[in-house]
Order: sequence, then structure tokens, then C-alpha cells
Amino acid sequence: MKILYVASEVAPFAKTGGLADVAGALPKAMKKRGHDARIIMPLYKCIETGGFTIKKSRKGVETALAGSIQKGMLRQTALGDIPVYLLENKDFYNRSYLYGTPEGDYADNARRFGFFCHGVVELLKRMDFRPDIIHCNDWQTALVPALIRYGHDGDPFFMKTALVYTIHNLAYQGIFDREAIADLGIDCSYFTVDRMEYYGRLNLMKGGILASDIVSTVSGTYCQEIQSEEMGCGLEGVLRQRGRDLYGILNGIDYEEWDPSTDSALYRNYSATARSGKAANKRGLQKQLGLELKQDVPLIAMITRLSAQKGLDLVEKLLPKLAKQDLQLVILGTGDEKYMNMLSEFKSKGAANISVQLAFDQVLARRLYAASDMFLMPSHYEPCGLGQLIAFRYGSVPIVRRTGGLADTVFDAREGVREPNGFSFDEYTADACWGAISRALAAFSDRKAWDKVVRSGMNSNNSWDHSAGEYEALYEKAIMKL
Repeated sequence: MKILYVASEVAPFAKTGGLADVAGALPKAMKKRGHDARIIMPLYKCIETGGFTIKKSRKGVETALAGSIQKGMLRQTALGDIPVYLLENKDFYNRSYLYGTPEGDYADNARRFGFFCHGVVELLKRMDFRPDIIHCNDWQTALVPALIRYGHDGDPFFMKTALVYTIHNLAYQGIFDREAIADLGIDCSYFTVDRMEYYGRLNLMKGGILASDIVSTVSGTYCQEIQSEEMGCGLEGVLRQRGRDLYGILNGIDYEEWDPSTDSALYRNYSATARSGKAANKRGLQKQLGLELKQDVPLIAMITRLSAQKGLDLVEKLLPKLAKQDLQLVILGTGDEKYMNMLSEFKSKGAANISVQLAFDQVLARRLYAASDMFLMPSHYEPCGLGQLIAFRYGSVPIVRRTGGLADTVFDAREGVREPNGFSFDEYTADACWGAISRALAAFSDRKAWDKVVRSGMNSNNSWDHSAGEYEALYEKAIMKL
């Protein structure tokens, strides 16, 4: 199959969250299965300054948005042997952030991603590549299936192309005022209840869901959750309407990218069968961050986007208690100004056993996975979660709330499983979270039992091998619907 992946961020070129990891890893997995996989994304400032080789092209696009003509040029780089097309527009993408600053989203995001989606559709018709599958991801690319379904209906070029749309996070839907119709370069025919109209506003994700042949999301549990009133974020009715074409496929991680035996960022490499190097990583990180050099003290890591979704309100309530425990905690991340300020204020109080690193630092993140004994993910909701999968790989035991993909991958001994690989809690409260942390701390003191839990996680297979096969079957179902 010929597959074009359309995404607003792709690792290693540009990343704010798990979408980028998936958009970078899934095409590689499909390429290994013999498919012609390609990627298209915006050419952000971080790509131009990131040391990537970028080739120029004579192909360009012109799109009318809000009464003005916006122009862009096609550039190209590569992810291994996978072509990566980059749509250039200096006014829209030459910025320090992808979607907005810590203070909020860019005001012109409708125009920025409207231009990108128009550019994808127009450039395809000018390239020597007619995909069997166009696989779009999240609200930033949701206009692509709508443009093809409604704006190019009957166009011979797209007659044999199936549209797949993946929801990575239903909370971010691309909702704009009705006036954004002009910014998006579409007409009023899109503003109907069976297309993009949403309580008097425009909802791009709704449009992508309704226009695509197949809709997927990133775990089986999340697929069920988002069809409920509690977790549907206002789109539960639309998702139930598409229920026969809605699938949950668990994300994987790239085992070549995330491998403690070869990871050059680590102080010392190690593996599931030779774990002695993990202790060296713990010492190295403790020294780097000014923590006490003690192997017998459990080190808990939290690598996260600082947002309410990730359970930061629970962490805020627990920080005073954690500061008094015989443990070490390292929090690494950036995000909402509210939580940045909260953690900065806590950091100023100088708790000796807690290190707060308000940064996006890939090297430090990798060292933290390798150094930590436990990995905390107290998420309010979590469509899939990649952190727990990476933690397994690096021998760090997850402590999670049972929701979404966390419920599908982390198994607690209290559930009666034969080989538990982590600790979990159900109620979204600080007390419930503390209960899971306490059980993990107690288990840590029994080295033989603890090693068994660590091995269970490290020996699990969370690569893309299985999930890529499920996507392959999904693409075949989409093609059958044409």
C-alpha cells in the first residue's frame, strides 16, 4: 500500500507530545512491513534550525484565506528511508512554538492549519504519489478528509484513496468561531450539523470524524471511554454514530529509538538481562541534580506535559507529603503557566529530596527513565500514554491511574494478574494516588519481589510490531469501504 501520514508534529523533527512519537514511529513500522510510507508536516522553525538536511523543490501552493492569498513551498527531508515532505510558510510556521506560547494558543491557528490542510490536498495532485491511504491525526489535520470528501467529491485523483483519521486526544478538537470559515478557506456548506457545525461554532475534529472512512484512537479502553457522556468531550454522540467504523489500537514505541542497551544519552548502558548499569545511571543522575547519592532510596520520575490532564493538581496536593518521605522525586516538563508557577514556587522552598526541572530536555528525560525506580503517571485521563511503555523498557515501574491506555498496559498485583508490572489506583483523588505510591514504596523494600516486577515490565513487548499489523488490517478495511 501507498500511505501518506499527515501530522502537525513528527519526532524527531518537531514535538510537543506523544503524537510526534507515534507519527514518527508508525510509518517506520509500516515501511518494515513492505509498504510505501511517507509523511507530510509543516516546516517549523525548529526543523530549519535543528541540523536536518532539507532539500528544496519547485512545487508550491497558493490558497485564498480570509481574502488574501497565502503561498507556500514544498521542501523535503527524510526519516531514515521514509520521505518527509515539509510545507513552508514563514509567516505561519517560523515561530518559537508549534501551537502557542505558555500563555495560550496562537490566535491565527485556524488559518495556520487551514493553510496546511489545503496545501496537503493541492500538493498531492502535483506530486508523483497517489496514496491508497491518507492517514490524518488530531484536529490540526482534520480538514484534509473534509476537503477531499466535500471539496473534491468525484475527483478521479482521490477516487481510490481511503481516509483514516486518528484521535490522539479528544480534549483538543480545534473549535473556532463561525467567522473562522474564511480563515480555513472553506465555504458555508461545511457549516452544517452533519459536517462541522458544533453548537454554533466550527469543530474541525468533528468534521474529520464524519468525513473519514475509518476512525481510530490509541487504545481500546479510550475507544470505549470517549463514547460516554463523561469522557466524550461533547462528541460522544458523533462517535457513537461512527461506532461501526471506530477502532482502538494501542500505540507502541520504537524499540530502536528507546533501547537502554544502546542509548547514547545514558551514563551506562544496560539491558533486561544485564541490569547492573541501571545503578550507575541512578548515581549519575543524583549527582547531576544534586540529590543525595543513595541507591537504597527509591527514585520516582515524572516526565510530563504540565497540564491538568496529567494529574498535576494531585501532585500539587501531595508534594508536601512527598517532601517528608524517604524517597527522591524528579519532575521534568513544561506546560501550562499555572503549573509552571506552582512548581517554581515549590522549588524555591528547597525540598532536598525533590528536584523540579522546568524544561523540555530529551537527554535528561532519557537519563531519568534509566535512573528511576518508579515512574509516576496520575493522569485524569490518558488516551494511550507512551511514558509507561518507555518506563517498562528502561526498568522503571509505573505508578498510574487506571484510565485509557494506562489501564490497558499497567497491571497491578491487586488485580490478581500472574505477572504484575506496576501499581495503579482508580479514583481520581490525592488519597488514592498516595495509596498506590505507598504500596510501591513498600514493595521496593522487598528486593526479590521488586526485581520480579521490574523484569515483567522489561520483558513485555510494547513495540510497534503488533500494532502495525492492526493498522495494516485497518487500512484494508478502509479500502474495502471505497
